Amino acid sequence: MNQLQNFTKGFIKENPILVLVLGTCPTLATTTSALNGLGMGAATTFVLACSNVAISLLAGLIPEKVRIPAYVVIIASFVTIVDLVMQAYTPSLYETLGVFVPLIVVNCIVLGRAEAFANKNGVLSSFVDGAGMGLGFTMALGIMGAIREILGTGSIFGYKFVPGDGILIFILAPGAFFVLGYLIAIVNKIKKA
Repeated sequence: MNQLQNFTKGFIKENPILVLVLGTCPTLATTTSALNGLGMGAATTFVLACSNVAISLLAGLIPEKVRIPAYVVIIASFVTIVDLVMQAYTPSLYETLGVFVPLIVVNCIVLGRAEAFANKNGVLSSFVDGAGMGLGFTMALGIMGAIREILGTGSIFGYKFVPGDGILIFILAPGAFFVLGYLIAIVNKIKKA
């Protein structure tokens, strides 16, 4: 598989949220706005790409018995970097995302890509895979956050364009399930066409 196919498979073909239905907890919790979705996606993309590179570099050195714990330590290192950088430079976003930033450590998307791809492939391929999957995740979170924000508050990126209140249910948990369900259905329809 060439690098472009490896990069783009996370967008639709193997999108972590809309096709593989992985990482639904941060998806449902952090997509109350487009900015929150994009922020969570960017943090996860950084962790995915960097941890894939590190795991690819160290794959031959990590004993089989401690492979998964070693991956978790590597991933946790990059999550700590993201956590501290967000806390320092985007405190309002960091406060909004809350506990979901540290929980990237146990996000099944990140650990799954480490196990399924990074430990079996070269550094460049692993970086491209992590970046592609992360951007696909970010795209899904951004779209979902934008839909929820538009319908729920009548605004996008905090800019109000519809007078009055929106449809409150889209900002609440049930709205997250509705939007995710419809997006999954749309992607399934596109994949079958």
